[in-house]
Amino acid sequence: MYIAKGRLSIACVCMVLGFMLAIQFRTTQDIKASMPLQRIEVLTERLQRLESENHDLQAELQDLKAKAETDTAGELNKDMMMLSGTTPLEGPGIILTIDDSSKKSNQGTEDINLYLVHDEDLLKVVNELRAAGAEALSLNGQRLTANSEIRCAGPTVSVNNVRSAPPFEIRAIGNVKDLENAINMRGGVADTLKVWGINLQVQKAEKIWVPAYKNAVRYKYAVQSDQQEEVK
Repeated sequence: MYIAKGRLSIACVCMVLGFMLAIQFRTTQDIKASMPLQRIEVLTERLQRLESENHDLQAELQDLKAKAETDTAGELNKDMMMLSGTTPLEGPGIILTIDDSSKKSNQGTEDINLYLVHDEDLLKVVNELRAAGAEALSLNGQRLTANSEIRCAGPTVSVNNVRSAPPFEIRAIGNVKDLENAINMRGGVADTLKVWGINLQVQKAEKIWVPAYKNAVRYKYAVQSDQQEEVK
């Protein structure tokens, strides 16, 4: 009887151990099977996060490119306006005042025109200032650009189709020392004008104002070309 009970107990213990071993084995297999799935989920989540970050970086890059293009276009437009003279400017420079001579011809033997300021005199002064690096010029309130003319119009001088009479005021923005030296160099335009008693005064200024070019600029025949260099 006791032997039967002992066998029954052993059988029960074996059944319990077998059941526990089966459960442990199944659990181990499930863990092993679930590990790749968990890793895939982790990698998928990381990939999605990286894709989201990449999308954000791409959007930021596009914004930066758009801003750079806008800033560049703005700077180019600003430079073009300054070069074309369509915007008023201010800066250091000099103001020249040129007036007819107070002298008279010697007993009428010399031409009175020698003692008057002519368009060619003004052109010489303007060219000297440009050669000295003047960044902006005006003559009697008229901005001088590539389209400006300085020519004789009877007793007056025409600038941008506006007639001016002496005294003539030329304003030049640039390096004050260079501009002043260009006008006052030995044998230069100032010395030539002084021979005939024409008055030329130079005033230095830390800030002078030059007006904008008021006339419209239109090109009828010239068009923009994609050709970088003329083929010879």
